[in-house]
Amino acid sequence: MATFKGSPITLEGNRLAVGDLAPDFLLTAPDLSKKRLTDFEGPKIISVVPSIDTGVCDAQTRRFNEALADSGVAVITVSVDLPFAQKRWCAAAGLDHVSILSDYFDHSFAEAYGVWIKELHLLARAVFVLDETNQISYVEYLDEMSQHPDYDAALEAVK
Repeated sequence: MATFKGSPITLEGNRLAVGDLAPDFLLTAPDLSKKRLTDFEGPKIISVVPSIDTGVCDAQTRRFNEALADSGVAVITVSVDLPFAQKRWCAAAGLDHVSILSDYFDHSFAEAYGVWIKELHLLARAVFVLDETNQISYVEYLDEMSQHPDYDAALEAVK
């Protein structure tokens, strides 16, 4: 059962597993351009967060970006925050090479990746590691949304 700060939540969408081909997506970047999964080459980490403006989400985004800087791994952070809020966060965080994308428009990413929190209209915390062909080699859906993901396991999976 998934929870948010101890309260039960309902996750909706298609839960993905290791070996699945990651679904393509169409998400909005902070500059309002549209991005697809196919716009990113090589191995990827998709880091899903409820809101970039929270401590754990901020730390998660920074950790993956710092750990994989100059590694050739595309780090993609996804939330339903408006692109304007994401742009403000990137500027305040001093991270100008972050691929942060928003699923605010139609929540199609949330449905395809099984991370829609029905009660809160936010994305559930999750991590997906994809190889060069977008096959999932690691996936973590957190049971408690206020907890940190297993950074070490995700980073090891992407190597």
